[in-house]
Amino acid sequence: MTTDPATTLAAVQVIKAVADAIRDLGSVPSGELYARLMPHMTLAQYEDIIGILTRTGLIEQKAHVLTWRGKP
Repeated sequence: MTTDPATTLAAVQVIKAVADAIRDLGSVPSGELYARLMPHMTLAQYEDIIGILTRTGLIEQKAHVLTWRGKP
């Protein structure tokens, strides 16, 4: 499967935007964040992004609250 570089760049930019929002807020209930993003992405896409950010250690998810753990 070949991925178009523009598609890859767009995906990285969306992930960064979500990460930046969580970083700026410090912590946020996941449902509240998704409610603001749902006009722009599906729940599956949102969950994929949260999974990526969690696996990389940038955020932590406890009791549906997302907390920034990366560098400021």
